[in-house]
Amino acid sequence: MRTPDAVVVGSGPNGLAAAVALGGAGLRVLVREAAATAGGGARTLPLTLPGFLHDHCSAVHPLAVASPFLRTLPLAAHGLRWISPPAAVAHPLDDGTAALLGPGFEATDATLGEDARAWRALFAPLARELPALLEEVLGPVLHRPRRPLLLARFGLPALLPAARLARARFRGPRARALFAGLAAHANRPLEAAASAAFALVLGAAGHAVGWPFPEGGAGAIAAALAAELRARGGELATSAEVHRLEDLPPARAVMLDLTPRQVLRVAGARLPARYARRLAAFRYGPGAFKLDWALAGPIPWRAAACAVAGTVHLGGTLEEIAAAEAAVERGEVPARPFVLLAQPTRFDPSRAPPGGHVAWAYCHVPRGFDGDLTDAVEAQVERFAPGFRELVLARAVRGPPALEQEDANLVGGDVGGGEASLAQLVARPVLSPDPWSTPVPGLYLCSASTPPGGGVHGMCGWQAARAALRDLGL
Repeated sequence: MRTPDAVVVGSGPNGLAAAVALGGAGLRVLVREAAATAGGGARTLPLTLPGFLHDHCSAVHPLAVASPFLRTLPLAAHGLRWISPPAAVAHPLDDGTAALLGPGFEATDATLGEDARAWRALFAPLARELPALLEEVLGPVLHRPRRPLLLARFGLPALLPAARLARARFRGPRARALFAGLAAHANRPLEAAASAAFALVLGAAGHAVGWPFPEGGAGAIAAALAAELRARGGELATSAEVHRLEDLPPARAVMLDLTPRQVLRVAGARLPARYARRLAAFRYGPGAFKLDWALAGPIPWRAAACAVAGTVHLGGTLEEIAAAEAAVERGEVPARPFVLLAQPTRFDPSRAPPGGHVAWAYCHVPRGFDGDLTDAVEAQVERFAPGFRELVLARAVRGPPALEQEDANLVGGDVGGGEASLAQLVARPVLSPDPWSTPVPGLYLCSASTPPGGGVHGMCGWQAARAALRDLGL
């Protein structure tokens, strides 16, 4: 490649999205990635036994398939095929039953009983207009709403604590537990302001498009984006770590798919002192403790409904989930952690040898945790699937230190790019009408530490690219 017009540091979904957007505007784009494979959190790796393929970080992608930017790209032409299980999410309880979430509302209605009508009243309007909703909530924090009534319908309940909204709207344990499991993806206490927002977005997506995942694993998303980048004349260099900005060729725009800590390391010498102090004050969220299993067979769920869901939430009742997430926020390790589990090989046999299966799970842990929660996580699976441990052929165990060692953006095992508190959703990473731009001309931030935050949707990268193209007069 001739001297690039733009350089992107980091090839996570946001970095690749920024690169694709810049390439689509006619710029020559170079992406530099420290790891041997592209994708950041969206990679698929052989972590256990030969023939078993596991997702490094993200595994299920409702926001990718519905992303206002990614869904405009011809990723299917590059081999990306979405698999949507019959149910998006299952949430089992100790009585042997389970609540189901989407697609559609029929399965959810059948499992929520007396709360079916209230659930549909809350989610149906949001699911019906999901594309417009995502245009609003995945856009800039400060913007003129195109659909003010839709945003108000979402925003008023979204600002509430998830636990309070669940108790106010639903009477029975199944609906309350299902809502709590959705909200707990935020890695925030369920009594925290705006924790309901995550449940509303993820639930609406589940009803509208399901919670699909790519055939072959999350790495297929990165591979398709990289292929589209090359189709637009861009170049991707792996095993090409950037230690400082001076390592890069001169370019009209530099995009950093890095969290504030790495930004300070790479670009700190050029940043104004006040801006650098604001980046240094950025708060990271609690960490993740992750397990990947190679299994001799499918997980033997007590509740048969769990077998039709790609994702299973393991935490019991609203009260149990709220207690576990509150303990993490206090710096304590919950005795019964809330576990998010994906079982892709029930629907995608390409990721294991014949008869074999893989499963992916993680729970939240306090900041600074460096212990081993294997027994606690597996006890939660065994609680709802007796005999699970007998199927384990091998496991890959990775706590926060290992996750950060493999991907420097996962600071302290934080998989969301920073704490998802209400204040930091607005000031991410700093309070600014244009948080993707920095005080250094031509230098932009495009990681999940910018709006709209974590998730495989590429919108942080797309917004950063828009800022750069605006400044370049394109």
